[in-house]
Amino acid sequence: MPVETGFPAPDFEAESTKGKIRLASLRGKRVVLYFYPKAFTPGCSRETQRFSEMYEKFRELKAEVIGVSADKLPTQEKFAQKYNVSFPLVADPELNIIRAYGVLSESGKSASRVTLIIDENGVIKAIIKGLKKAEEHADKALEILMNM
Repeated sequence: MPVETGFPAPDFEAESTKGKIRLASLRGKRVVLYFYPKAFTPGCSRETQRFSEMYEKFRELKAEVIGVSADKLPTQEKFAQKYNVSFPLVADPELNIIRAYGVLSESGKSASRVTLIIDENGVIKAIIKGLKKAEEHADKALEILMNM
């Protein structure tokens, strides 16, 4: 079942390109949590590059960015290295986080492209999906944070 705005974001602990990460440990900061289908595909590459280019702007707004896909950790590490990603990319090959957020793709093997804005208290404030271009997720997330 998909998550909804106004409700707490499901907590998770997982391996990432920056070591083990736990969502609850980021309370006090805003979080941009974006799910993407597959590393190294054109849309996901453009989306991750855009989040990476804009990362400092997110940090200025006291927000952390976390990317999640069903890729295994070695793939996430290569992806992060190729696109110089300085925020964590989470490996969720068992689809636990993807299922917890209700963003499993129709194929049942990966995440749908969905971005969530989570406030300082761990509450989901916005859900972004259905944009024409993958890279627009970063711009829309920044726009929402600037108006929060």
